[in-house]
Amino acid sequence: MDNRPQWGTRAGFILAAVGSAVGLGNIWRFPAVAYENGGGAFFIPYLFALLTAGIPILVLEFTMGHKYKGSAPLTYARMNKKAEWIGWWQVAVSFVISTYYAVIIAWAMSYSVFALNLKWGDDPNGFLFGEYLKLAEAPGQVGGIVPGVFIPLVLVWIITLGVLFKGVKKGIEVANKIFIPTLLVLFFIIVVRALTLDGAMDGLNAFFKPNWDSIMSGKVWVAAYGQIFFSLSIAFAIMITYSSYLPKKTDITNNAFITGFGNSAFELLAGIGVFSILGFMAAQQNVAVSEVVSAGVGLAFVVFPQIINEFPAFNQFFGFLFFGSLVLAGLSSLISIVETFVAGVQDKFKVSRTKSVMIGGGLSALISILFATKGGLYFLDAADYFINNFGVALAGLVQVIVVTWFLKEVDSLKEHANSMSDIMLGAWWKVCLGFITPIVLGYMMFDNIRTNIAENYEGYPTSFLLYTGWSVAIGAILVGVIFSLVKWEKGKLAVPTDKEVSQ
Repeated sequence: MDNRPQWGTRAGFILAAVGSAVGLGNIWRFPAVAYENGGGAFFIPYLFALLTAGIPILVLEFTMGHKYKGSAPLTYARMNKKAEWIGWWQVAVSFVISTYYAVIIAWAMSYSVFALNLKWGDDPNGFLFGEYLKLAEAPGQVGGIVPGVFIPLVLVWIITLGVLFKGVKKGIEVANKIFIPTLLVLFFIIVVRALTLDGAMDGLNAFFKPNWDSIMSGKVWVAAYGQIFFSLSIAFAIMITYSSYLPKKTDITNNAFITGFGNSAFELLAGIGVFSILGFMAAQQNVAVSEVVSAGVGLAFVVFPQIINEFPAFNQFFGFLFFGSLVLAGLSSLISIVETFVAGVQDKFKVSRTKSVMIGGGLSALISILFATKGGLYFLDAADYFINNFGVALAGLVQVIVVTWFLKEVDSLKEHANSMSDIMLGAWWKVCLGFITPIVLGYMMFDNIRTNIAENYEGYPTSFLLYTGWSVAIGAILVGVIFSLVKWEKGKLAVPTDKEVSQ
């Protein structure tokens, strides 16, 4: 008897899937990536990547989770016992990401409070690295715990684990029904205000002005696939886990298209808001927009506070809205990331959901304290770079090749999806999964490995990168193999019939 929980509504599932996909990267990564890779022209490779990799892999993961009714490890094991390690590898990748992602949300939580009195002052850069993070002098130094990061970090974990304790329907679904609409409203207010600022049109012109020559560059196409891949939460084990909670009758391909386009629509909205505001900053400083473009931590916690300082009115209010948006986007993603290993542990080791949340979530919370130390930013930067480039991207490549070429599961998965979907899967889906996606991801991996062998990431010492970067990425694979060696409970690998699935 399989007592797998289910989503209460289709909207609940879609909001949760979109909530997982819409994260910090949509707001602070996409606008800069688009700008640096051809502006308006970037949307052509971006849309092509969405239709040939993003949505096809979403359909693949939704179908796998729905057909085999399990967490990522259980889904792979039911598909073929020899493939189970891939599921655990993806779960291990999610585990690593959860440990530092929570800390970035804690920063945003702190900054939403700082915004109320513009505590960062006239030097947001000095405030972030000096007064707030108390950054250590060199990579590898741990230093003490920073209370200003640790206290909100505890709050982040209380919210996240509290939601997960409640379960799928009463916890994750309810949280996303609150977080995602609220996030959209907050961000929409920011965008409307941003569009009325002096210089906003200059910013939008810089963002949308197409550089058609860039379309001929292979790097631009790789950047488009990379953005789609990292922003859609594919190969994290998330979408397999979430779709395993879908009811018997569900429109799989339609759900994938709504999730994919919903995520991209938010990215476009973020781009409009961010570049309107960057245009305002450029106008205030009487410089070109290109001189104020930034991404990542620098954009969110240095450039935006500078801009908020210069807002003509209601600085504190819009500062609070911006950082509040980051908190909501981060929490909806963190909940989905932690759910992957909660579900995996629950399935494999026959423990209750409460124990699984306590074990998996508790361990992640404990490890996350490392990133709340004075040296935390260095550890976070290295772990994030390596687990994304040699964890997520590589796991996605292996997933597509194994399912398509070795297990030859594409036809049976296509049949399963088509049996209940309005949009029929045809040859395009098989071609995308069998050829286009593996070729692009394969090239990305080759280029990443070549680049990182030639020069150290950010010029960090080799010894530091070995234990914070390479060992983390390789360790995730080893964890996948080790956990797959543990035997399943007798009968667990039989796919439950519809009558056995809990309503």
